[in-house]
Amino acid sequence: MIVLILLSKPSFSFIHKSPHIGQATYMKKLKSTWLIGIIIGFVNGLFGAGGGSLLVPALQKFKQFETHKAHATTVAVILPLSVVSAIVYIWGVDVQWLSVLWVSVGGVAGGFVGAKWLNKLDAMWLNILFGAFLAFGAVRMLFA
Repeated sequence: MIVLILLSKPSFSFIHKSPHIGQATYMKKLKSTWLIGIIIGFVNGLFGAGGGSLLVPALQKFKQFETHKAHATTVAVILPLSVVSAIVYIWGVDVQWLSVLWVSVGGVAGGFVGAKWLNKLDAMWLNILFGAFLAFGAVRMLFA
């Protein structure tokens, strides 16, 4: 279903290659993208979260993604990473299934509303709110 939606978008492409760059430059950019993916996947798998917190600024700094595109791309990237991590966790850790159910119900509703708000927020405010959210989470983790 997701693949059909993506393929129906006129702007969708698995590989965005500008005709103005050479093959060597393109491969270098592709390798750096894979490296970012490896790091993000490792963090997401190790902590069960946090990959997206690193991916948004990585896409902005190293791939020159506009703020809204960095956030939207991160959500799409984290989905397959989370599925893989969840499968590994299910086999090796005691998953609290009732909590999964109730948090997922709330998460789906919150995710829908948040995704709708993404395009309504100015990029500056989106960066400020995201940074404040990360700082708040960091302080809570340091003093937990």
